[in-house]
Amino acid sequence: MVRKFRLSWENYIWQSFLAALAIFLVLLFLKLEHAVVIAAIGATAFIVFAMPDNITANSKNIIGGHLVGFSVGSLCALIPQPSLWCSIISYSLAVGLSIFIMLIIDAGHPPAAATALGLAIMGFSLNAAIAVVTSAVLLALVHHFLKPVLKNLV
Repeated sequence: MVRKFRLSWENYIWQSFLAALAIFLVLLFLKLEHAVVIAAIGATAFIVFAMPDNITANSKNIIGGHLVGFSVGSLCALIPQPSLWCSIISYSLAVGLSIFIMLIIDAGHPPAAATALGLAIMGFSLNAAIAVVTSAVLLALVHHFLKPVLKNLV
């Protein structure tokens, strides 16, 4: 591992910096009450900047996955939750249904399941919609244009 780092230390530094910059931009749009969605975008940043050759780093997977997660999570938040059990069922349904749809449309992106969970918990928010869509598109564009120079670091 130390040898791998020594050979590509520049990539480790600048790819990690780009991930931090991406999350900084996300935090400009979202409040900390949207922590689950922020965490999902952080996981996407890890995939894009540390595992750029992974299929889940493709633009279709990033954008499609987060759009599915956002939509399914927002819809599941509309399910009446009069008890803790109803909430747990709604949150679980958001994750399971988003995974199912992502797999059916061939846009699997694991962090997007966390987006679904976050939206199911907090409900629809225009700020969250803007941040999720902007973040997904930004990370997909960065991946598309920088992929020739990004190295797989994992």
